[in-house]
Amino acid sequence: MTGVPASAADGPSGAQGGAKNPRGGKLAAAAVNQASVWNIANLLTMLRLVLVPGFVALMLADGGYDPAWRSLAWAAFAIAMITDLFDGHLARTYNLVTDFGKIADPIADKAIMGAALICLSSLGDLPWWVTAVILGRELGITLMRFLVIRYGVIPASRGGKLKTLTQGVAVGMYVLALTGWLATLRFWVMAAAVVLTVVTGLDYVRQAIVLRRQGMAEGRDALEETEA
Repeated sequence: MTGVPASAADGPSGAQGGAKNPRGGKLAAAAVNQASVWNIANLLTMLRLVLVPGFVALMLADGGYDPAWRSLAWAAFAIAMITDLFDGHLARTYNLVTDFGKIADPIADKAIMGAALICLSSLGDLPWWVTAVILGRELGITLMRFLVIRYGVIPASRGGKLKTLTQGVAVGMYVLALTGWLATLRFWVMAAAVVLTVVTGLDYVRQAIVLRRQGMAEGRDALEETEA
């Protein structure tokens, strides 16, 4: 938001002479835009960042195979995933979006998931290629979003949200020391997560290509109109 609606910015002088108070409008806009960094959404993001080293310590405690420590690690992972569901929603709903949140939120998301995957692979619980596919996709799509942002924003799809949920459930099940049919179930949940990771990643690439082509075409049309 760079200003306020004309109906709100116009005071009595605007009603009488059509003049606006630009200083008042700027002050109002600044008041709206200056959401405190220490708001609830950012605090949840900070909590998620703080949980990352704590999760790693719990995950690797006592050699990394103690069921009690793994249960505590799962609790830390679950809290991080839950806060991920709420911080963005709170920021958008209550106008708490800040520059810090825009940068820290995706970092926190990638950090907790990356830490979990790397720990699981280093302990031999999860093949390294699974970790490489998931992290490669996440980092690649994030980079791609930055590369095409001048042409527009690629919105989060339902498939992407389902992918995130499935990844969280699958990784959480691997963090726990499960045996028997639950261990078999988590294999298939992770398989579904990997498939969704690849499919949604390819769909984002398609959207990025279309968005870039449209943006370049619009740019050429604007240039031709200017020259004409």
